[in-house]
Amino acid sequence: MPHDHSHDAAPEPRWCSCRIPDEIEQERRSGVSRRGFLTGVSAASALAAAGWVANPGKALAADGSDRSVTITIMGTSDIHSHALNWDYYTNAAYSDKAGNVVGLARVSSVVNHIREIRGRDHTLLFDAGDTIQGTPLGFYYATVDPITTSGAIHPMAAQMNAIGYDAVALGNHEFNYGLEFLDTWISQMDAPVLGANAVRAGTTVPAYKPYTIKTIHLKGHKPIRVGVLGMTNPGIVIWDKANVGGKLEVLDVVETAKRWVPIIRREGVDVLVVSVHAGDSGTSSYGGDLPNENAAKLIAQQVPGIDAILFGHAHVERNYLETGPTGETVAMSEPVCWGERLSVFDLELEFVRGRWQIAGKSVATVNTNTVQDDPALVSVIQSQHDAVVAYVNKPVATSTEALSAAEACWKDTAILDYVNKVQVDTVAKAIAGTPEASLPIVSIAAPFSRLASFPAGQVTIRDIAGLYIYDNTLLASVLTGAEIKDYLEYSAKYFNQVLVGTPVNTATLTNALNTPDYNYDQFSGVTYDIDVAQPQGSRILNLSWNGTPVASDQRFVVAVNNYRQSGGGGFPHIATAPVVYNAQVAIREAIVAYASAAGVIDPKDFHVVNWQLVQGGVPVF
Repeated sequence: MPHDHSHDAAPEPRWCSCRIPDEIEQERRSGVSRRGFLTGVSAASALAAAGWVANPGKALAADGSDRSVTITIMGTSDIHSHALNWDYYTNAAYSDKAGNVVGLARVSSVVNHIREIRGRDHTLLFDAGDTIQGTPLGFYYATVDPITTSGAIHPMAAQMNAIGYDAVALGNHEFNYGLEFLDTWISQMDAPVLGANAVRAGTTVPAYKPYTIKTIHLKGHKPIRVGVLGMTNPGIVIWDKANVGGKLEVLDVVETAKRWVPIIRREGVDVLVVSVHAGDSGTSSYGGDLPNENAAKLIAQQVPGIDAILFGHAHVERNYLETGPTGETVAMSEPVCWGERLSVFDLELEFVRGRWQIAGKSVATVNTNTVQDDPALVSVIQSQHDAVVAYVNKPVATSTEALSAAEACWKDTAILDYVNKVQVDTVAKAIAGTPEASLPIVSIAAPFSRLASFPAGQVTIRDIAGLYIYDNTLLASVLTGAEIKDYLEYSAKYFNQVLVGTPVNTATLTNALNTPDYNYDQFSGVTYDIDVAQPQGSRILNLSWNGTPVASDQRFVVAVNNYRQSGGGGFPHIATAPVVYNAQVAIREAIVAYASAAGVIDPKDFHVVNWQLVQGGVPVF
């Protein structure tokens, strides 16, 4: 599941592009005027306002003496199937409080302008992964009308091909829909798709292309050869264990870079870039012996021979220069997510004694709210987008009252109980007749989005998708009473401690230790109190089932999503607990089917207040 993020940047000036890359290249070479290309500002000044200053470098000298040129490497990451500036959950154009917009069509407009300023033959465009999953658009073409059977091109492949990417690294979410689906998407991509550290199980043989070399041709001079090494995230073996187990292993990114950077350098590249789906915090969300999840900075610090690193995964905006192991400078950039930013690396090269040498580096990110959607990129996937809009707005049931997740992070709410109701009923039906059928069934759900709601009246697929925003599948495992209590204590670390006598402020109550909302799990089927006045690890009180205190050795069937069961979030016991149900049922689709079959969503049928926050034993709300 992606990380939460927020941005505080002020809105930037808006300007628009109406040229696709090939048209810009043709115009640049022919000298055709671009009147009407911008309104009121030049491309250079608009980009400067967005945080990037054009630096074209010195022209090549005609006499063969030392000379310099600047090349520009652009980068995206964590697009998460945001093709257009559209929010499928609100059925409207996307915007946030900081004025950010989303979508690869916005990115394309920025790319077009930078290519115009720099010259297309002086630029390259890379991506650092998590491309095909994240919105109903990605879900639809993976499950409702999958490209593996329809023969249609994936909308993200269509857009990336139209923009003209030069290389794309694999993200962890590329593996969400299985290896066959991933192979189909890769086959549709014009750009090489890289993943040096994803290897065949039991070997060190890459299952995907490890690197590629791109050549920048300069008129009248030796070409510049740019090598790019692509790597993905080791957490895949946890998060998508069902898809990759026994088939793939994902190796440490630092050790993989140590292996492949010298190989790429021996091929005579002048510039070496790493595109890696890993944050730079040096920490991991999982335990055990797995390699580091967020090791981008460690690559720069420990692996010589790298000039720039485009990274992602953490959904934060990062630009800086890092010192490498032999004193070299490594330009680092993460362009937030969803197409909100474009990373721009400017590398100045000097031609000295018959070879190119890097003389200077700079890096920035450009906010895509400075542009409008590129019409060419909109038209490429317009029909597919329209099909998804129609799908998500399809009514499936009628709700007897409005339900909201606005308070679900600190109160037991009906809308999350609906998720638990569907999970419990699905598991109960599946395990009927098995030895586990006699055990109590409980369920786990988390508040994925505080904006989720069902209106009173007609409920659509869009409403359900807004409640259950991730492409998780349903499993059931067996936990003991003691293990459930440990699990709940771990979940309750989400709350900041509020001592008795101190007012409880919901604005500051949650997200302790930077725990995101989606890592606050709530149980149905057992009753319990969470005492926020107590320190972490000592907060769960009165844990009971059916009016009786839960015994330490009492066994329960627990309905849980695959992300959590596979170890996502680091919750205790669940990853090693016996699995008694795993039919690969998508939870969102199960909710849609359940609502459609019932026709009515009535909280009286499923809402039970089984947990509450207390402060010194006294209910908070």
